[in-house]
Amino acid sequence: MAYFDSASSAPLHPVARQALLASLDEGWADPARLYREGRRARMLLDAAREAAAEAVGCRADELVFTSSGTRAVHSGVAGVLAGRRRVGRHLIVSSVEHSSVLHAAEVHETAGGTVTRVVVDRSGAVSASTFAESLRPDTALACLQSANHEVGTEQPVAEVAAVCREAGVPLLVDAAQSLGWGRVDGDWSVLTGSAHKWGGPSGVGLLVVRKGVRFAAQGPADERESGRAAGFENIPAIVAAAASLRAVRAEAEAESVRLRELTERIRTRVPALVPDVEVVGHPERRLPGVVTFSCLYVDGETLLHELDREGFSVSSGSSCTSSTLTPSHVLRAMGVLSEGNVRVSLPPGTAEEDVERFLAVLPGAVEAVREKLGAPTPAAVVREDALVVDALGKRCPVPVIELAKVITDVPVGGTVRVLSDDEAARLDIPAWCEMRGQEYVGEEAAERGSAYVVRRVA
Repeated sequence: MAYFDSASSAPLHPVARQALLASLDEGWADPARLYREGRRARMLLDAAREAAAEAVGCRADELVFTSSGTRAVHSGVAGVLAGRRRVGRHLIVSSVEHSSVLHAAEVHETAGGTVTRVVVDRSGAVSASTFAESLRPDTALACLQSANHEVGTEQPVAEVAAVCREAGVPLLVDAAQSLGWGRVDGDWSVLTGSAHKWGGPSGVGLLVVRKGVRFAAQGPADERESGRAAGFENIPAIVAAAASLRAVRAEAEAESVRLRELTERIRTRVPALVPDVEVVGHPERRLPGVVTFSCLYVDGETLLHELDREGFSVSSGSSCTSSTLTPSHVLRAMGVLSEGNVRVSLPPGTAEEDVERFLAVLPGAVEAVREKLGAPTPAAVVREDALVVDALGKRCPVPVIELAKVITDVPVGGTVRVLSDDEAARLDIPAWCEMRGQEYVGEEAAERGSAYVVRRVA
């Protein structure tokens, strides 16, 4: 079985396993106690904090351990917003942030705060100038991930941090995906990370708050972790997290070169092997092991099952793989195709043979899914100079399949109106037009759902 989903959770690094087992016998006592067992536990905790701080590039007393990366994000956002409440209640986030950041923003908004969601380009990247335009006198905090968790695009953190610093606004960086590959550049103010993303154990997060940043921890007071992370420290897991971070950093330079070559191979060959594929994310400024693509006329969940049967574990941002039946907010913000979406995220140590086998298996898997799904005969009628396709009640990716089947039935300059009540059509029909060189005219109101108007230009 080839595990290609390290962006969700990386396999436990051998060094993490060794450190975890070794510290189980030494780090079980309360590090706040003065007797021998407590002092021994405190030494382990302090050493782990020093190692993690060195890897992050901060002071040890600026870093605390939390129960998860999500907890670190929630505590960081809430703490800075509370600490700077006299400045204002305006929060800035990018539209492709991890759900932990977006959920924190929603809570802030519900409580009466204001939120600006900065748009991204088609590669998933923000621009420093757009961030600068979003800053206001009442901005209390800005948030920007170091790299995207779904498409791997790296963000211009240093440039955005400089803009925020000039405006006197702290920048919180979610570095969960990138921290294993290196330090985050720029004059950021707050940083979060998650150990299971770099091969450490789950249940350990990092929260770094630079000296001078106004921060007011929320919730009941707790004397542990400088009052910023309540609860008894899981010292064995923390020790393993710090040890694995140091280990992956030592391997990062060589491994990143190797994984970039493998992902570039996937980016280049998949469109040549499989028809009607869109590779998404920035072609160069991206994480070493992440490559994402979407296949037209494919059900994402079915494709993942096909690949799983062939021995490959991958993930997807397709709406079909979600109980909400709505496309990934990242793919939606980018304006790219969502259906048949596959994210391949290679863990360190991935064998070249596994990548070659994946490339050999993928075309057949996509073809099998397309055959299973079929292409339903569209219910089409001509109204004046427009062809109307009734795809009401049909889910991803049927509306796009039906559009593709009839587009040549209208003359160049003619239009097709696709009636659909599937939320994914709002994203996928424009994306299909972009891929196929047709003109997306826009969305119109309909008795049920919406009418998506496409003009044939090619």
